[in-house]
Amino acid sequence: MLRYRRLLELLKSLESTIVAYSGGVDSTLLLKAVKDASIKAMAVTGMSDTTPPWDLEDAKRIASEIGIPHRVVSTTEMQREEFVSNTPMRCYHCKDTLFSILKEIAISEGYRWVIEGSNIDDLKDWRPGIEAAKTHGIRSPLVEAGLSKEDIRELSKLLGLPTWNKPSSACLSSRIPYGTPITKEALRMVSEAEVFLRSLGINECRVRHHGPVARIEVSKNEISKLLEENLRTKIVNRLLQIGYQFVCLDLEGFTSGKMNRMLQDQTTYTNSLSRSLPR
Repeated sequence: MLRYRRLLELLKSLESTIVAYSGGVDSTLLLKAVKDASIKAMAVTGMSDTTPPWDLEDAKRIASEIGIPHRVVSTTEMQREEFVSNTPMRCYHCKDTLFSILKEIAISEGYRWVIEGSNIDDLKDWRPGIEAAKTHGIRSPLVEAGLSKEDIRELSKLLGLPTWNKPSSACLSSRIPYGTPITKEALRMVSEAEVFLRSLGINECRVRHHGPVARIEVSKNEISKLLEENLRTKIVNRLLQIGYQFVCLDLEGFTSGKMNRMLQDQTTYTNSLSRSLPR
């Protein structure tokens, strides 16, 4: 628990903070640590058409269980052309919207900091949202404490947090290929399709939205399950009802961030991002 004590000391030095809380593995450990650090804090969760409904429910429930005041705020990234045009910098504009709101709350209600739950493994992937955090002066205590995803799951299990083995999650816009505009209709279709799959007990899944085509990703050990005749028929019929015309199963299985493979030259996008950010 040495790593956890190091995180607690870091948080105590903040004195008061707003926690950007998604209900996921990382931000739940962060919220628990904030509670254990005994500092003034409030969890705030952003809600919009891009928010997975199961994550919102988890955030409400777990924040209450931990005992931290919790607020849900509506975010407006869907009103920003930079976001809905769905460039590789989409996440920057989404987080820019959220962090602007959280900073306003912090300033108006007397919190010294805003913190978020990125970990050191996130620094290895294409995460423009981390740049948005830097732009707004948002702290990332899990990164500062040197915690990896594996560390976070291990500590979460030791602390009895219900999220210790929760599958990774992301906003619904991550199901739509870069360059394809993000619409409320596409987000609705993805949300309803994934809610249905989860109702079947398939919690680690993505429905990638390729226009009329739904490409389903599930963990490798569940691929054969989806090919069983009765279940396969149920899934196809429901997704056709939702609005898809074709239903496909990704034989590779679920991989978090798979859409980032579309970034042919990440260096180019990184340079483009750095040129476009506020100075």
